[in-house]
Amino acid sequence: MRILITYGSKLGGTREIAGQLASDLRDEGLDAQALAPEDVGDVRAYDAVIVGGGLYANRWHRHARRFVHRHAQELRERPVWFFSSGPLDDSASRERIPPTAQVRALMEQVGARGHETFGGRLARDARGFIARSMVREHAGDWRDSGQIARWARGVAAELREAASARAGFESASQESPR
Repeated sequence: MRILITYGSKLGGTREIAGQLASDLRDEGLDAQALAPEDVGDVRAYDAVIVGGGLYANRWHRHARRFVHRHAQELRERPVWFFSSGPLDDSASRERIPPTAQVRALMEQVGARGHETFGGRLARDARGFIARSMVREHAGDWRDSGQIARWARGVAAELREAASARAGFESASQESPR
């Protein structure tokens, strides 16, 4: 089963989460790869898709949003999950943070099966006016690799369960009299 993990990332933290998800899914025996949206040719080459976006002022990164809009039809035809990254504290590790209204609307557009919010990362040497103003109080790495791995295992279990059910259905339909 081929799985695409794509992402919108401004400072690299969300890209790194996508990379860990791909690695964790490969550890689960799945063929997973993380690609930037601009490097994705045909979504139909994948059996499932995970789309992630960094959150900036409660808005998903524009590359993630554009990817969903551009591939909406193909995404509706396969299992899809979303993730967000961004809280610059440990809140995402302590409690489940629901998707923002914008992300929820995108999930509904493509029938996404689920969403997870992971903590973000802000380096002390971050560039940009807003990032530099936040560094004093929020610099750090709030991503929880255990949380990311648990979510990846849950996605893998759902995919295996769906594949098993599909195989059982196909086997039963081939055996039924005509």
